[in-house]
Amino acid sequence: MTRLQPTNIRFLVVSSTALMSILLYLDRFCISFAEVFIKEDLGLTDVQVGWMLSAFFWTYALGQVPSGWLTDRFGSRIMLTAYILSWSLFTGLTGAATAFAVLLLLRFWFGFAQAGAYPTGASIISKWVPFPSRGLASSVVAMGGRVGGWLALYATGFVIVWLTPLSTPTDLQVADVLAPARLCYELSTNAQFQTADQAAGRRIAASLSTAQRSLVDRHAARYAAALEAERNRLQAAGREVDDKQLALQLTPPSAADMGQIVTALNRVIGQRGIFVAEQLKDWPLEKEAVRLLALPADELADAQATRLNRLVLEAIHRQSLRKLYGAGWRPMMYLYGALGLVVAALVWLNCRNQPTDHPTCNSAEIELIESDSRMVCAGKVRGVPLRPLLLSVSMWFCCLSQWATNVGWVFVMTWAPRYFQNVHQVSLEERALMVSIPPMVGWGGMILGGLITDRLVDKIGLRWGRALPMALSRFLAMGAYLACLFQPSPWLAVAMFSIVTFSTDLGTASVWAFNQDVGGRYVGSVLGWGNMWGNLGAAMTPPLLIWIVGESQNWELAFITCAAAFLISGVAALGVNATIPIAPLDKDD
Repeated sequence: MTRLQPTNIRFLVVSSTALMSILLYLDRFCISFAEVFIKEDLGLTDVQVGWMLSAFFWTYALGQVPSGWLTDRFGSRIMLTAYILSWSLFTGLTGAATAFAVLLLLRFWFGFAQAGAYPTGASIISKWVPFPSRGLASSVVAMGGRVGGWLALYATGFVIVWLTPLSTPTDLQVADVLAPARLCYELSTNAQFQTADQAAGRRIAASLSTAQRSLVDRHAARYAAALEAERNRLQAAGREVDDKQLALQLTPPSAADMGQIVTALNRVIGQRGIFVAEQLKDWPLEKEAVRLLALPADELADAQATRLNRLVLEAIHRQSLRKLYGAGWRPMMYLYGALGLVVAALVWLNCRNQPTDHPTCNSAEIELIESDSRMVCAGKVRGVPLRPLLLSVSMWFCCLSQWATNVGWVFVMTWAPRYFQNVHQVSLEERALMVSIPPMVGWGGMILGGLITDRLVDKIGLRWGRALPMALSRFLAMGAYLACLFQPSPWLAVAMFSIVTFSTDLGTASVWAFNQDVGGRYVGSVLGWGNMWGNLGAAMTPPLLIWIVGESQNWELAFITCAAAFLISGVAALGVNATIPIAPLDKDD
């Protein structure tokens, strides 16, 4: 008699869960790339930007256990679909925000909506994947998040450019001058540092009348005095100073004075052929500006010529003028929100709470999945196993490791775009490429980590098969951040950030598998508990880094902080023991 061959529905279920994970991180981290445009559009301070990036993590952390329990109680199918639809709605609404308070409120609710995604994903894996493949399946789903993070940091830059209408006005308004005193200093012939090629600078200066040049020099002298005072203060504290990185906020010139300066700059924008490619060949321009500069001036349409001049001015006065591409961040949010409808439909169609619930999953596949005695996926779910969680020393070590890991990892996903813009002054599209590479490198670490932990469990046992990959990977990330203290070039910094993401992801599959090993039928609640502590670390990181970096742009201290966090994480991971269950079966089960 021919033996019935198992169907492969479990692979479809894992694939759908991984697709959910892609959308999860795409919607979560697209705001990290767009934050510079959101800051300019809404007139936010650096402190407000820090809280905007942090707000999500607070509610995401606090929502982990309740949402994980809801999944344990009501089932993964309906809850995961509801979570996807909810966070997609808040993603789209973010594009309509007009004030900091509204933006902050939306980010809070967005965090709550996303909180149940990974606990539910872990619950699905624990019920659909045979125990020996649990680590690999966990890494596939977690890798989906890294793919989404890569898309968020790479594709978002191009999507913003693509969605910036060609009809966007190129003339400057007074409100488009973000740092008026600094702009005057940059325009002044007395400036102590050059912001662009000398020839390009002379062309801009030539557009100023004698009266305009006089008022520019007057305000520039005030900025220069403040700059000198700040430089002396930092040097007295033993800190290196780069004038280009100092961001001083002084009382702006009067509206009348700024009106004259903006009028002069609009005269520059309106001139054909004022900038030539040879003068700006080494300047970090946007790709669109490079393409337009390569064309003869008389072949450019009027709209192209003015757009080119506006983009060049923005590159010359990178911290002082509002960006033209800022018009594209809102449509980007609408587009990403709409993608959630498609993903939610796929999850609803493909995922079921148990293999026995799926209409096309045959008995052979069900037997394959449930044949291992370590597969504990059925039984009555009561409340959150809070007391066992609080009394588990191993779980506390895992929570500390997750907390510290996120403190170090979040820098790459939230502040790397600003680091490359402020320190290395790369163009938007080149910046998109640079910040997208580390998450992409993390893909390899994620898959390799799943294979390693499954193999180690088989060779050296469950205890160290989970703990060693978690610990050693964190020490590797620590070393990469310490290497960043030696002022790396842009691409060397990309390499170090890639080691951080690779090593972080190398240990992620072990963390997921550990929670499934010890969680029993409460996997959603247990993984939610660990994720809560991890994301509390992520929540505190953006405001902390704003304070650490400060106006003096002290990126070295930020790297030291991240390295110390990974040291703590690695030491804590050595205490994790997957052989001790969190919530053993009840006596009547």
